Amino acid sequence: MTDILAGIGKRMHFLADRQRVIAENVANSETPAYKARDVAAPDFSDFVRTSGAARVARPHVAITPGMSALGARPPLAGSNIFLDSSTSETKPDGNNVTLEDQLLRMGEVQADFATMTSLYRKNTALMQTALGKGGRS
Repeated sequence: MTDILAGIGKRMHFLADRQRVIAENVANSETPAYKARDVAAPDFSDFVRTSGAARVARPHVAITPGMSALGARPPLAGSNIFLDSSTSETKPDGNNVTLEDQLLRMGEVQADFATMTSLYRKNTALMQTALGKGGRS
């Protein structure tokens, strides 16, 4: 598989995970004390490293006691899902899911997925053309 197809696949898996988390947020929009979640984007440095390009490292941020005192929360253990800190409001019951925010994110996921699908189609069409299987004589 080419690097570009691997990158597209990785992005599509991320988008599928993000769509699932957004759907969970929407489903729990009336659950008391539920906190909205989001998914961390894939580490681009892994893609760059495996493609043989320049070395890039993703910074690692550790939550210090002082940061915790100010309200910072570490990512959920063992996953790339984290509590969303960019929510626009919190309801009196402690729930901070805003349907408008979640629908905007769902639109972003849909647009990004359409872009990745288009890139995948164009890349496979280029490979078919290069192999002489492009359908043209």
